[in-house]
Amino acid sequence: MHPIQAHSATPSVINWLIHTHRPRFLHIFDNACNLINERREVLSIVTPEIGNGPFNLVIENKVSFPDYINIKSPIYNSPDHLHLGQLSIRTADANLWNPRPDWEALYIRRENICKQLTNSAINQSSFSNPQFSNVLIAGISSAFVAADITTAKSLAAQVAGLGIGLTPTGDDFLMGALYAAWTIHPREKVEPFAKEIAESAAPLTTSLSAAWLKSAGRGEAEISWHEFFDAMIFPNLNLELPISKILSSGHTSGADALAGFFSVYTAFNSRIIGQCPS
Repeated sequence: MHPIQAHSATPSVINWLIHTHRPRFLHIFDNACNLINERREVLSIVTPEIGNGPFNLVIENKVSFPDYINIKSPIYNSPDHLHLGQLSIRTADANLWNPRPDWEALYIRRENICKQLTNSAINQSSFSNPQFSNVLIAGISSAFVAADITTAKSLAAQVAGLGIGLTPTGDDFLMGALYAAWTIHPREKVEPFAKEIAESAAPLTTSLSAAWLKSAGRGEAEISWHEFFDAMIFPNLNLELPISKILSSGHTSGADALAGFFSVYTAFNSRIIGQCPS
């Protein structure tokens, strides 16, 4: 048995460890492995290179998971330990990480952020071009800006699960759009809107992608997005660095999510301009 100490976890991870009774492997990669329980809740055990995320249990050591586990390895979980094949992960002393960015601070600065993004030297052509029509992109973005649940759910259903991979393009776009919605609406408006959009889209896609959508619906994001949002709260921070980290996520996942975020902000900017007195 190879002992490992967990470095950090979120409240969702702690809850998963306490209340899961029938876990199984979903995916095994070099730097991460994903588990899923009887309620189809996902837990990702990741190395420090990947870092904190809404449902990530970050371990202190760099390991190659296939060296210690396979899809048939036994899994035993408790509030204090997680045993995966030959790995024994102590979770009791893990640091608690809050996956929610400071949405209130971002909302207060939403118009300044809009100007910051519009005036920045960011090359948006480096973002992915989602494989659905510009009309659909514009419709989703406008619905998110208006917090129009009926229209947003209808259009989101057309892109949820669209594309290939563990997190298809359409889902990544929706995740970025949800993050934008959290910044441009007050909590009492965005909380029910984001939750309903995410919950309606989740059944239409993969288990892992559904977990990311549900997390975005709760206002939770992984560490590179936190760094991106921090750079918008504190303009003295470098905006390009966290964007480059997001772009490096997955094959096109980060780029697709940024496309969703910036598309909603483009629609928001149009609304601001339209409300200005002539």
